[in-house]
Amino acid sequence: MKNIVYIEDDEIIGSWLKEELEDNGYHVSWYLSDEGSEAGMKNADLVILDVMLPGLDGFTLGQRFKNNYNDVPIIMLTARTALDDKVQGLTFADDYLTKPFHPKELMARMEVLLRRYNRQEEDRRTVGHLDVYTKQQRIICGSNGEEIILTGKQHQLFFFFTRHFNQTLTKEQIFESIWKDPYIEGDKTLTVHIRHLREKIEEDPSKPKIIETIRGIGYRMKA
Repeated sequence: MKNIVYIEDDEIIGSWLKEELEDNGYHVSWYLSDEGSEAGMKNADLVILDVMLPGLDGFTLGQRFKNNYNDVPIIMLTARTALDDKVQGLTFADDYLTKPFHPKELMARMEVLLRRYNRQEEDRRTVGHLDVYTKQQRIICGSNGEEIILTGKQHQLFFFFTRHFNQTLTKEQIFESIWKDPYIEGDKTLTVHIRHLREKIEEDPSKPKIIETIRGIGYRMKA
């Protein structure tokens, strides 16, 4: 059963749609405003968000959700039809539906998004505070939802480690796989690149938890 966070201040519309969704097998957590909705986000599979809300408006709340839960799709609901409103909503929302709407149309759009994000979930691996999508070759910081952009060699190094989770890799193995040249003892090239990589992916690069140094041997990525 998919968990839906639904935020709508109109009690007539809210109770009607909640009942429709639950009759079709969804579990719905309905909120009249942003108050309390953060707790529901922890287990949310999808968010249905009205634009006009008391307190924080839907645009502000939706952007906050996307920053903190980038792997949860958002559908915006609004009575507004202005192009600017749609453009603003789609800067963070995955879909946009104008009131009035038929629940079957909404549920069809929900299923499209749930399938799309489920495919991403199958590819996702949590590494410390990072969400790593190995097929897409993307790294998302779990604390702020921002993508971490690496240079060419940093990228190659990181995803080489992801192919060898929890394995101790020698400096020779890593260097020769990435640089395609024989490793020369004392060469600092690998060490420098690992340091720069840690500066981007570790919460505290001075105390690395994702890429560990195995003294006298090489490195290991914990997962």
